[in-house]
Amino acid sequence: MQTPQAIAATLLAHAGLAPAPLDVTGTEPILPSSFRVDAAAAATIGAAGLAAAAIHQARGGAPQSVTIALRHAAAEFRSEHHATDTSVPPAEIWDPIAGLYPTGDARHVRLHTNFPHHRDGILRLLGVENTRAAVAKALLNWQAEQFETAATAQGMCVAAARSFETWDQHPHAAHLPDVPLSIARIAASPRTPLPPAAARPLAGIRVLELARVIAGPVAGRTLAAHGADVLHITGPGIPNFPRLITDTGRGKRTAELDLNAAPGRTALATLAAGADVFLQSYRTGALAARGFAPEDLARLNPNIVVATLSAYGETGPWGCKRGFDSLVQTATGLNHAEAAAAGGTTPRPLPCQALDHASGYLLALGAQAALLRRHHEGGSWKVTVSLAATARWLRGLGRLPDGFAAAEPADLADLLETTGSITTVRHAALLSATPAFWSHPALPLGHGLAIF
Repeated sequence: MQTPQAIAATLLAHAGLAPAPLDVTGTEPILPSSFRVDAAAAATIGAAGLAAAAIHQARGGAPQSVTIALRHAAAEFRSEHHATDTSVPPAEIWDPIAGLYPTGDARHVRLHTNFPHHRDGILRLLGVENTRAAVAKALLNWQAEQFETAATAQGMCVAAARSFETWDQHPHAAHLPDVPLSIARIAASPRTPLPPAAARPLAGIRVLELARVIAGPVAGRTLAAHGADVLHITGPGIPNFPRLITDTGRGKRTAELDLNAAPGRTALATLAAGADVFLQSYRTGALAARGFAPEDLARLNPNIVVATLSAYGETGPWGCKRGFDSLVQTATGLNHAEAAAAGGTTPRPLPCQALDHASGYLLALGAQAALLRRHHEGGSWKVTVSLAATARWLRGLGRLPDGFAAAEPADLADLLETTGSITTVRHAALLSATPAFWSHPALPLGHGLAIF
């Protein structure tokens, strides 16, 4: 199996970046899992840190080292669990009927009902009241893949549990790339030099973030940690989780635009014309339908980097399928394999939202690599990451025969920082010359002006 350093080096190569050393301390396993979630954490967070160091040097800054501890990386892969705000009552993220259920064919499905419209759609499809018992009873009348297909057709978020073997035979599996991120030129234009050297690698870089939940916001949070001006755009009536915003909103400004109305679209177009990075994680086609496909953005701004995250990729039979980390883990066989390694038969989730976090750091890595390509070659660039491709990548890192011997990490006080009432995990990638930090805690959504 590759070391975390070698995994990070491979990720740099996928991003088109020059090799750079990463100092990793600690040994696996940290989190109890048969999969190499700790190595994935160190490699993706570390690679994003190395990309920031490369940008700093390209701007005229001094070379610097990047160090990461496996224990710290594992904690940051669970950052939402460690984020607290004592000024507000704790809020549960998971809806009461979300989760795993047996079906009538002796298989399982996982429901994601954390957004009210997704919950209500599932209840309508099943024709039951909003109780876990009623949902469980109704699902015994369905076959797993039959219900997954019916729910998907109605835009709901459901995954049938599969083994690796079953997933590999699924028509969509053949559409997943062999690498976890891709970077492609989408328009030609003269090179756009990076700003002159500054105290932080991404100072002066403008990032528009249209993302929610974990993966996309983690990418924006990472860019903000290295000094980017990240403006998080949300819209009226779009559900979010305050607890997640406490964690992923650090260092960002926020504003609200209604993209279903012409003034909101005009305002976003103005922002995109002046942005360096347009980062989005909405369902495939959702922003394109409002005039913000990557090609549209390149016409607005011939020097833009478009960083796009999806659940299952943008092509293939599931190219427009809604999904979340927990569902992709279930659909692609990770939960089945984890259960088998633990000696069980009920699908078992990974000890963290590893696909979300890894994909977020991969997106941040790709965005920074694209900024360097823009600096050296010119052009507009598209960075593509999907949770399903990340699942395939994680599977390919190998397994830990003693992975479940790890105890849940206990005292993490040395990895936390507190600002006022808010406590969060510090960034795990330690850059020797430009330490990562967030200029302020998370702000309320829609708090500020939609301007750069």
